[in-house]
Amino acid sequence: MGNRMTALTLTKFLTQIAADQPAVAASVRALAGVAVELSATIARPDSTAQLGAVRGSANADGDDQKKLDVLADEMIATALAAVDHVAAYLSEERDAAIQLHDGGDVIVASDPLDGSSNIDTNVSIGTIFSILPASGGSLQPGRNQLASGIFVYGPQTTLLVTCGDGVFAFQLGTDGQFHDMGWQVRMPAETSEFAINASNSRHWAAPVSRYIADCLAGSAGPRQRNFNMRWVGSLVADGWRIFRRGGIFLYPADARDGYHNGRLRLVYEASPMAFLVTQAGGRASDGQQDILDIVPDALHQRVPLVFGSANEVDEFVKYGS
Repeated sequence: MGNRMTALTLTKFLTQIAADQPAVAASVRALAGVAVELSATIARPDSTAQLGAVRGSANADGDDQKKLDVLADEMIATALAAVDHVAAYLSEERDAAIQLHDGGDVIVASDPLDGSSNIDTNVSIGTIFSILPASGGSLQPGRNQLASGIFVYGPQTTLLVTCGDGVFAFQLGTDGQFHDMGWQVRMPAETSEFAINASNSRHWAAPVSRYIADCLAGSAGPRQRNFNMRWVGSLVADGWRIFRRGGIFLYPADARDGYHNGRLRLVYEASPMAFLVTQAGGRASDGQQDILDIVPDALHQRVPLVFGSANEVDEFVKYGS
């Protein structure tokens, strides 16, 4: 799949993937069907107030669940239950794995609706997914992933997906099909753009503070060039921008209660994003080690996450070494 093809649709792409990885192809096909439905649901004029409301309970991580979080999770669970290849479904919205098919070949993990706090602000939100071999069990390093991807619901509904041989970009058309965007997804190794929530700077560890201070010092500082800051506050939105033009995303651990070990979930967010990033020529780290090498000790384990242009991630890691 290394060579790009003309007039490629996701359907054709998955047909080719199915020759060697039928379970992966069937799982992505099911998730794409959900994404089409979610995209239409989010676009409805009456959806913002209804689906952006807090459901009244928290998910397995203690975060408030929006109605759309719950709806997306239920839709994915239903779609995967119809795929015989899927042994289990792991969801950020559920306490434990949902067992689906004995003898299934793969496990699918998902953050069904990333960025749900932005539902009522017209900011891009999305679905993150990871596909792992069932033989490895629920807790295995991201290095084992067979595929991962992000659906982004924004000005366009798009998909970035890897099955272990590069990253492909698709956009949902008016015909209900995902079409190849004609974009060779390769992340620039160099960047002068960073993404971080600067309002938390008083809580950062010293290496993070030093790194950001040196970036802000611009051409007169030790980095000897000017940096721009971009921060959407939606992982899929910030991630899409970085895939498109390079950059570095930082969500470090900090001194706040509940943030000492980072905030993003290893299984549902960090690992699938890291697999995509690595396949696009970038790098993903927790500040010390490659995200893909971390073996989770719990389904809802949190980690610091730094990803993006490879040389800049390497530069950040030096600050903590």
